Amino acid sequence: MKIYTGAGDSGQTSLYGGKRVSKSDLRIETYGTLDELNSFLGLLQSKIVNAEVQKILVKIQTQIFILSAEIATPDEKQRLNHKDCIEKKDIEFLEKTIDEISERLPRLKAFILPGGGERGAICHVTRTICRRAERNLIRWAEDASIKKEWMVYLNRLSDLLFVLARYLNILDGRQEIRWQGLG
Repeated sequence: MKIYTGAGDSGQTSLYGGKRVSKSDLRIETYGTLDELNSFLGLLQSKIVNAEVQKILVKIQTQIFILSAEIATPDEKQRLNHKDCIEKKDIEFLEKTIDEISERLPRLKAFILPGGGERGAICHVTRTICRRAERNLIRWAEDASIKKEWMVYLNRLSDLLFVLARYLNILDGRQEIRWQGLG
């Protein structure tokens, strides 16, 4: 099977179910940003040797695929037929993971600059991509009906990625650099 079809050469793409839309559509921008997020999660995962963190990242990557599939399905009835979807339990997984990792971190007393070691820095980049996906989703939701869980999931995920970046820097023995303010 060929990877190229030529079907998108005119600037249109197909949603799940066959509906054609512009590649500049906010729905496409949203799940395209989720694809970018997932790719950076894969890059981060390739740098991780800690089995616990690897397991977390693979689970998140799987959930991002599920979220992308939901977003790519314009028909609500079709979405209900999906075997998997983002649900409250997925948000609870993120919250539980944030709480568990946060317990291992020093209390945050100031803003910190994104960076640190390579893995922490990649995690911070991944967090900012997640925030962009969230902003795209919110803009798209101004004209479309979306599931509330999608927004909550991305909001929690960016929180988890912040905490995870701090944790990876600790594992790597890297100091957090405090923002010194406008002073």
